[in-house]
Amino acid sequence: MNPDFPRDLIPRDDALHLIHALHATKDKLHDAAQRWELLDEEGHVPAAPSYTALLQHATDAQDLSRDVLRLAADFARSPHHATRTGRTVLKHLASAATISSHAAPHFTEAAENALALSRTADPTDRHYLTNRMVIDHASARALLRRASESLRDAAIELDDHLGVQRFLAPLTRREGPPEPPPSRPGGLHR
Repeated sequence: MNPDFPRDLIPRDDALHLIHALHATKDKLHDAAQRWELLDEEGHVPAAPSYTALLQHATDAQDLSRDVLRLAADFARSPHHATRTGRTVLKHLASAATISSHAAPHFTEAAENALALSRTADPTDRHYLTNRMVIDHASARALLRRASESLRDAAIELDDHLGVQRFLAPLTRREGPPEPPPSRPGGLHR
């Protein structure tokens, strides 16, 4: 077995703690992407979209992105980021951090378009602003979903790592110098 193998393992408790944090943040991102809808039940844009509500989506998306950035930064500071599994987990975390950071500006653009929409009467301008608002809002939600998927992939990687540890645990206990055979009662017989 590779002599660096034990150093390549992420301790079970650390991995479980990170998996829990990843799932909690993943769920928040996914729930936000599902809950923050612009269109009504029939798929129509509201006649007067709320600038305040859309700006709140941007604020909340920024808070979620900050949570993802903290997860990535904390893991990057840990010694586990240098392991084989850790490098893959860090790649997923970096991807989630980048993707989630792009959601808030799209929500902000959607809010800005909603504000401009409330101030214009020109049908062509209204059509353009409505389309931009819908596209920006949908893009932001898609970014939250993609960031959630990256966090899910990081958790899967850690879970697989724990599975390998469970599989290898009995094998690593058997390594080492062979044990002498048990002695027989009554001494040696020839």
